[in-house]
Amino acid sequence: MTDSPPFSPSPSPSASTSAQAGGIAGDRLRSFIERIERLEMEKAQTQDFIKEVFDEAKATGFDIKIMRQIIRLRKLDADAIAEQDHLLDLYKQALGMIA
Repeated sequence: MTDSPPFSPSPSPSASTSAQAGGIAGDRLRSFIERIERLEMEKAQTQDFIKEVFDEAKATGFDIKIMRQIIRLRKLDADAIAEQDHLLDLYKQALGMIA
């Protein structure tokens, strides 16, 4: 038996030369890229789940556009909401939409 750890393949000559190309650590870069790719897949799955919930709410009779607005507003603090409401009323008034 050898002293090498199990399941550790020896690096190929091209792998060791590409690991440091132009001062960039290839293994570290690959790790970041793969992590981002996994997160992007999870994000896509989560977006699919969110779409399913919106579809279910729509089938129940809820207005999806209004739900999206509520979700966006819930992310804001009270001052930001008040400012948006004030500006919206001001713009409506300027356009003659309200007296």
